[in-house]
Amino acid sequence: MRATPPLPSIEAITAELATVGITHVGVAPATHMDRARRALENRKVSGYSDTMSFTWRNPDRSTTPEMSVKNAQSLIVAALPYLSEDTTTPEGRRAHIARYARTDHYSILRGGLREIARQIRAAGERAVAFADDNALVDREAAYLAGLGWFGKNANLLIPGAGSYFVLGSIVTSARYNPSEPVADGCGSCTRCLDGCPTGAIVAPGVVDARRCLAWLLQKPGTFPHDMRTALGDRIYGCDECQEVCPPTVRLGRRAMSSAEPQLGEWIDPLDILSMSDESLLDTFGVWYIAERNPRWLRRNAIIVLGNTCDPSDVRALRVLTQIGDGDDEVLAEHARWAISEIAGRSETSRV
Repeated sequence: MRATPPLPSIEAITAELATVGITHVGVAPATHMDRARRALENRKVSGYSDTMSFTWRNPDRSTTPEMSVKNAQSLIVAALPYLSEDTTTPEGRRAHIARYARTDHYSILRGGLREIARQIRAAGERAVAFADDNALVDREAAYLAGLGWFGKNANLLIPGAGSYFVLGSIVTSARYNPSEPVADGCGSCTRCLDGCPTGAIVAPGVVDARRCLAWLLQKPGTFPHDMRTALGDRIYGCDECQEVCPPTVRLGRRAMSSAEPQLGEWIDPLDILSMSDESLLDTFGVWYIAERNPRWLRRNAIIVLGNTCDPSDVRALRVLTQIGDGDDEVLAEHARWAISEIAGRSETSRV
């Protein structure tokens, strides 16, 4: 009869996760996350969560680990860095991809956590891995596991490393000693609040999703008129509140991603408008695309062209005109707006 393997220690788990690039591991008790539950409910009541569902969909579940794993005792929480090198801003048409969106970092993290969960189950305990999942508020788990503190931009900041990390957890019936909490490291700094291009950080740690560019780029429907210019050249994601964060800027490069980027930092937005639906989903399938409908990526690309396209770019203007005269009224309206913005720059250049 085969002997049951021993339960892996946190030291062994940390060492094994490091082999796939996971740099930080901590443990939290699998108790109800009362603080996170109150925050989720408050965001819903205030409207700050907008139409986001994610962990807001079922706050009771996402803040109660035992609803995912019976008799849960511990959360093993891990952080994988995603910081990659930037390149020179190209001239002319350009669309910027946020750092976290250039590689499917969650697949790497999820794979590492699932292997550890398998080992814990082999030792006779229950264990399930979660990463980028509705079932668990990952930032709260990481905070409780002593990985870092909540920055005023609502990101988790890891001491000596900053916030360029994706987070995941293993909920298990195994009992591990919890980690020590981390004290606040922001002090009186408000650079993230001041630096947000749309004023989406309405209070320390509180983000109004209705003004957050990262969310608006994912949200289906008409992109708010008063946010279009602020979008600039962003096609997916927004790093601004991290770009101005002193600990992240100063210390972030101590933990760089070891993964090869699947996408570069920049793409020509006109390429997005020329791709088929199948090609778009194949190329950018790593992203969350609402309803898996490429229409919303095209909408984003049109706004970026409106913000960045040179008035002498005949090819781009021709494509925008075709869309503006097309049957998709949502895209047509955005295209007409973009043409108007480009024309405005042309008038200004002649003054």
